[in-house]
Amino acid sequence: VQLVESGGGLVQPGGSLRLSCAASGFTFGSYDMRWYRQGPGKERELVAVISSAGGSAQYGDSVKGRFTISRDNTENSVYLQMNSLNPEDTAVYYCNAVHVRVRAWNYWGQGTQVTVSS
Repeated sequence: VQLVESGGGLVQPGGSLRLSCAASGFTFGSYDMRWYRQGPGKERELVAVISSAGGSAQYGDSVKGRFTISRDNTENSVYLQMNSLNPEDTAVYYCNAVHVRVRAWNYWGQGTQVTVSS
């Protein structure tokens, strides 16, 4: 099982980034996908969730209206489009897969760093 995040980097305030998470080794379409983040000195925070078929999505209050989660089950990938970034969005962003029925089947990526700074 592998979840590999990419797309992080340094961006100026107000800018945009698109994170990707490529999944392998499990039945991607049977898993809800989540993005979490953990900023310096902060607890891990749930950013966004998308259902297994992509029909529904939910967002944390701090990113609503700015971030969009999407997935492509043909590519076994999930994405996080991040707009209007601000320094408070600086964090390591993690991809997480949770089986729709067996919640203990739960996998994590290694994370990708996003730094928002001028």
